[in-house]
Amino acid sequence: MKFDNKYLPIVIGGIFALGVLIGSLSSPSSTNSFLSKRNTKEKLNKLIDFIDSEYVDDVNTDSIVSLTVNSILAKLDPHSVYIPPSEQAEIAETMKGDFVGIGINFYMHNDSVAVINPVKNGPSAKAGIKAGDRILYAGKTKLYGRKLPNDSLFAKLKGEVGSKIELTVYRKAERKKMKITIKRDVIPLKSVDVALRLDNTTGYIKINRFAETTFDEFHKALISLKKQGIKSLVVDLRDNGGGYMEEAIAIADEFLKDKELIVFTKSTKEPTEKTYATAEGDFETGSLFVLINENSASASEILAGAIQDNDRGTVVGRRSFGKGLVQREMDFKDGSAVRLTIARYYTPTGRCIQKSYAKGGNEEYFKESDSRFLHGELYKKDSIKVVDSLKFKTKKGKIVYGGGGIIPDVFVPLEAEHGVENVSYLLQSGIVGHFVFEELDKKRKVFTKLTFEQFKTKINETDLYFTAFQKYLTKNGLKIDLANYKPLVKRYVNAEFARQLYGDVYYYQMVLKDDTMIKAVLKEEAKLKDLK
Repeated sequence: MKFDNKYLPIVIGGIFALGVLIGSLSSPSSTNSFLSKRNTKEKLNKLIDFIDSEYVDDVNTDSIVSLTVNSILAKLDPHSVYIPPSEQAEIAETMKGDFVGIGINFYMHNDSVAVINPVKNGPSAKAGIKAGDRILYAGKTKLYGRKLPNDSLFAKLKGEVGSKIELTVYRKAERKKMKITIKRDVIPLKSVDVALRLDNTTGYIKINRFAETTFDEFHKALISLKKQGIKSLVVDLRDNGGGYMEEAIAIADEFLKDKELIVFTKSTKEPTEKTYATAEGDFETGSLFVLINENSASASEILAGAIQDNDRGTVVGRRSFGKGLVQREMDFKDGSAVRLTIARYYTPTGRCIQKSYAKGGNEEYFKESDSRFLHGELYKKDSIKVVDSLKFKTKKGKIVYGGGGIIPDVFVPLEAEHGVENVSYLLQSGIVGHFVFEELDKKRKVFTKLTFEQFKTKINETDLYFTAFQKYLTKNGLKIDLANYKPLVKRYVNAEFARQLYGDVYYYQMVLKDDTMIKAVLKEEAKLKDLK
């Protein structure tokens, strides 16, 4: 499995043996170079052993090794990274697409584990856990009043498939405490958030990352939408930071015709590798739109670039992040891993969309997206900086640029124009979910009696929760005046109420109704219909 192209273990012993062989057959200068490198490695190992055995104080040599590895990788590029064991286990689980647990969404509210929602059809839902429940004990382990970190909580709730755990739960709505036994099971981690129809003929699929299960999730969603009669499709890659390249390629193959180039990679160590579409594909005709923004990166850019360069569809939004490097992962016995950049990938026209990392170090590199606020790029397409020497042409002669992300065909500015630039991101953060949970907690019985249509009418008519959210932010130390963004704030707050009460589909129905990128798509779609 590749991670943004290559995901293969590196066999250290084999490489070392090969190096010895080459050294013995090379010229004296090559042999000297090899011996010099070997001496440097031995020097590093000898130093760490010396510190471990002789240093005056106790020293965690593992931390020294981690510092050394991080320092070495930092000299290479921003995406060659060391991942410690604790983080690697979590990342691997996320990219795998599932885990074994009890199936709840929760957060710590006033030192209690509060259930935001049980996963639909998951173990907790089947056992009778409800939104708003507080989990007091997991077995005999007390969970409330301890300020336990999330990783400790997860460890208590996870286990083997089929194993049982008894939870002591307090149900605030009924003011009673109860014991509920739950049998742990495999819980899917969705990478496709939702698939729905925007209108009778336009489908919408939101992909949050490219994990092992993404193509299967996407394909299932696509087939379902086709059965509902869609003729056009919107693929939403906003805020999708990437993941496995194979999954993005497989999705691109659904849209492109046989033998159309999807992506190719170049490396000084390996031959150029080209990947083409196959004859199979379930949406090779029909209008296609891909949504991107400044946080769409890596595998997202591979998919968007393949669609744009083959003139297959329309890319809508704002310039993407600009990651055109390929990593290969090497795992260590302690559970840690290194992701090393081993190639660059190129879109079908020959673009490498990797942005520069030559100046300022890794911190400045990752802050580059933030700097787009300052020079107005998120509000005006004319402010996007392009490099004329990196100009390319698609099959139909459309000009596209390399060297810094995918520039959309149709530009859509950030909704929260000037002033408080981070409002849009704030509204999609966890704080909105926490606020809504606490509001629902005050009168959950009233809300659960409403149908979705009744709820939507009532909540859209009032400013009560807009005002309450403004107070909530102030109470939590966020001094942001939302007065100029009332429609935007109400849309996301009200949609979060819908998510917690009725599910993800209802959240997206409310959010997308006035989404500026979706409006731009529908406008472009109308133009295409007029041309026909």
